[in-house]
Amino acid sequence: MAADFGLPPEGETIKELVHERLKQAVAEDGAKVTVDWRDAGQRHLYVIAMPVGMLYFNPDTHRIRAQRSLDPERNRVLNERPWSEEGQEYLRYLLTRDPKDLGKTDPEYAALLDELDEFGQRDPGIISPNGILVDGNTRCAALRELGREHIRVGVLPDDTSRHDVNRVELSLQLRRDKRRDYSYLNRLIAVEEELAAGRKQEDVAKAFNIKLPTLQRDRWVYELINDAIDRSKTRDGASLRLVDFEDHQEKLRELARDYATLATADPDGAERLKESRLAMVVLSLPKTTLRLAEPDFYARYLEKRLPDSLRRDTEESPDSGGLPGLDDVVIPDDADDVKAVRDLTDKLLKADAARRAPDRVPPTEVSAANTVFAAAKEVFSTATALAGKDEQLRKRRIAVPVRVTDAAEFIDQCASEFAEAKAKRALDEEAFDDALITLRESLARLAKQAGRTFTSPGDGVDWLLNATKDR
Repeated sequence: MAADFGLPPEGETIKELVHERLKQAVAEDGAKVTVDWRDAGQRHLYVIAMPVGMLYFNPDTHRIRAQRSLDPERNRVLNERPWSEEGQEYLRYLLTRDPKDLGKTDPEYAALLDELDEFGQRDPGIISPNGILVDGNTRCAALRELGREHIRVGVLPDDTSRHDVNRVELSLQLRRDKRRDYSYLNRLIAVEEELAAGRKQEDVAKAFNIKLPTLQRDRWVYELINDAIDRSKTRDGASLRLVDFEDHQEKLRELARDYATLATADPDGAERLKESRLAMVVLSLPKTTLRLAEPDFYARYLEKRLPDSLRRDTEESPDSGGLPGLDDVVIPDDADDVKAVRDLTDKLLKADAARRAPDRVPPTEVSAANTVFAAAKEVFSTATALAGKDEQLRKRRIAVPVRVTDAAEFIDQCASEFAEAKAKRALDEEAFDDALITLRESLARLAKQAGRTFTSPGDGVDWLLNATKDR
């Protein structure tokens, strides 16, 4: 678990009411809800009605774990006093927000409000015996907003631990029913916590319904994000937050794939590609634009266009270093071209952190950060436009040979099918002859273009010209 939050101040009072209502539910053999419980398989929990205002939002819920970084001060209060009015209000607020844009109400939350208002609560939540919401945090927030007095919940056993709360929440989320999915970063956090608890990668991948390579790529992305946050820290203590990367899932996953493919053959090239694309993520450029950043993107399109504010610092670090007490052990430093693109990315990370924290960074530094950011966007706009034109030209250059190669493969296939059709006496000889005439005419047109282009034709072009001469 992220922290030991203890029990809510009204936990014992809630527990007494829960036991009273459980007795009645058992006597009436009331409704039940099923959960996965420890290693004992499934457990069937009696459902009772509880006052919505008496229950506590779960500070550990994975639904908004990344979003808690939105406001460091409120998050600090939540960590220190999770059951306080301020801490609970922060949780309520985050539960209603769009994970990718916390300035907006989550459309799925708005839909939940409408559904509860029209049809009432259909599925019960789950609580601990002391009134902590394990499942149904968002439903409870919605019912409170609608002015409803009660929420139906199943109750976990009296010996429930915070680890049990975490496991039950995850197991319910991963059932893939109508529950709102965790956001991308909250899933990454949940995966890391499961691995930290000692579970094998293969088991966690299976539990999250993903393949092992996908889990490993996602872990690489999570490490990349945390490293970027560390690198973004300014002198004033501002830094980027997990939530700032929430909307970049596909860009980062694609970066992970391309990095892994390149890293084996060209580690430095993979690093240059990673840094260039990370800079483009910080600038919120589209995914299709990120694909233009190949390992040589910085050297070819960026370096000579950078303003002084984005150029690499003049102070150079040594090319290698030793380990204390082991003078004969030398650790090679990063290549100079890797350092150059990383320095640019560091500047953008810090500028983005500063411009996002006007309450912590002096106005002059915020203004400077905005200037740096604007200059970077302009440079990257020019660079990606040039890279895009070069990519189109490259595609045009290879288009003609590729078309000819494709045609050859079709003819190879035709030769195979010709023999089969002949053996089965299924060959339409007249249609075949007509098709060959069409092919001859097409080759003649191609030869005409090639004859105008090549003054010293190679063997292939020479064959084409001779094969299509009028006889």
